[in-house]
Amino acid sequence: MKKKIAIIGSGFSGLSAAAYASKLGHDVQVFEKNSIIGGRARSFKTENGYTFDMGPSWYWMPDIIENFFNDFNRKASDFYQLVPLDPQFEMVFSDGLMGIPQDYQAMKTLFEETEKGAGQRLDDFMKDAQFKYEVGMKDFVNKPCNSWLEFVSLKILKSAFSLDLLTDFSKFVRKYFSNPKLITLMEFPVIILGAAPKDIPALYSLMNYGGYKLGTWYPIGGFIKVIEAMQQIGIDQGVKFHLNSSVEQIIINDKNASALVINGETIEFDSIIASSDYEHTESQLLPEAYRNYDKDYWEKKTFAPSCLIFYLGIKEKIPNLKHHTLFFENDLDLHTTEIYEDKKWPSKPLFYVCCPSKTDQNVAPDNCENVFLLMPIATGIVDSELEREKYFKEMVSRLEKHTSSENLISKIEYKRSFCIDDFKQDYNAYAGNAYGLANTLSQTAVLKPSLRNKKVKNLFYTGQLTVPGPGVPPSIISGKIAALEANK
Repeated sequence: MKKKIAIIGSGFSGLSAAAYASKLGHDVQVFEKNSIIGGRARSFKTENGYTFDMGPSWYWMPDIIENFFNDFNRKASDFYQLVPLDPQFEMVFSDGLMGIPQDYQAMKTLFEETEKGAGQRLDDFMKDAQFKYEVGMKDFVNKPCNSWLEFVSLKILKSAFSLDLLTDFSKFVRKYFSNPKLITLMEFPVIILGAAPKDIPALYSLMNYGGYKLGTWYPIGGFIKVIEAMQQIGIDQGVKFHLNSSVEQIIINDKNASALVINGETIEFDSIIASSDYEHTESQLLPEAYRNYDKDYWEKKTFAPSCLIFYLGIKEKIPNLKHHTLFFENDLDLHTTEIYEDKKWPSKPLFYVCCPSKTDQNVAPDNCENVFLLMPIATGIVDSELEREKYFKEMVSRLEKHTSSENLISKIEYKRSFCIDDFKQDYNAYAGNAYGLANTLSQTAVLKPSLRNKKVKNLFYTGQLTVPGPGVPPSIISGKIAALEANK
């Protein structure tokens, strides 16, 4: 039966849900509160010629993203050019640099040169990680997680022990490597999953395979090209998009979500998929009697980090800087403790620099650089201009030292910051989170916030606060699952 379906929000999960729901034959409309499509993956252009991706910058798991386009008989290459990065990224340590090559054999050589025997152990690690990737990203993540019974299959039961759900990632990495640099390199990908490596199941070594083994890529024109491509898929399917359309209320009639109030206007729908922040959707748009979770529930959850971001336009080329650079001169454990346990501004921060103009000159004027600084921080801490500027100066100082540049601040012709208060304002993000819920064992699969509203039969949730979890590929998958559930 053809339904009239509303999608709240136009991030990756919302665009995915819209495209799939429309493909299934429904009349789909997307309502976005901001003036630009894309949610956290929006971009903006400056008057002086810079184009900044506002959020995601790591194109990992290219096969999962490709699957989305294949489902509509298209290819990513129909919409944008994808190029490999070599090195994939560079890590700055207190005693030197480590560049991670695109070529896997070269990566093995790097590991062997860093720690005797580590080249072969990298093979062993990646073989195990590939198994987890193939089971995790092709079987586990496609479940709506309404019940544990979904996981009762011969294949999954056979795989259960090998998935290392009860082994923590920190211990798992140390089974293979002892060199501190290699340990940091292997632990880095799970930080964005929202917990210290000691609190993440070893299952998530699949991130290492999906990133390091499958490579780090870049879509020419920036991540916004992926958003635009997904939007075009939706348009081709008949999806209608509405910008500057703030959803103010979900109207419930006889335990059914019957309408949305949008900019003061009431519009009726047969089903609703909320790609908006889950907690905001429940606490601000739904009557209390129809919420899945209360305030105490969210306060007890472990959230992935927020972050402090700076978008910088610099009017000269910066030497010795790669597309992706991780500044890990300080202790990883200290920074993660201050994000997840002590919950304070970091005393000795790590941070990340993306300079897409090294690969794509379209994102900056001639002889200029587009620079994105990102420092992970705890959710819920007090945001202020004073704190932002303090860390800005520290990050630029360390960038200058790394690149042998002088007085970069005087060469900045565009500067914009984005932090906790902005995540709350622009995305209604709970506690200013940037990446959703942590993928800890107690927040995995059925233990995540439910994709379905348990009291309203035609209301569904999608995105980084529900299954399968944070990140671009999981969000795309989340949208597909939500659309399939709404189709039942």
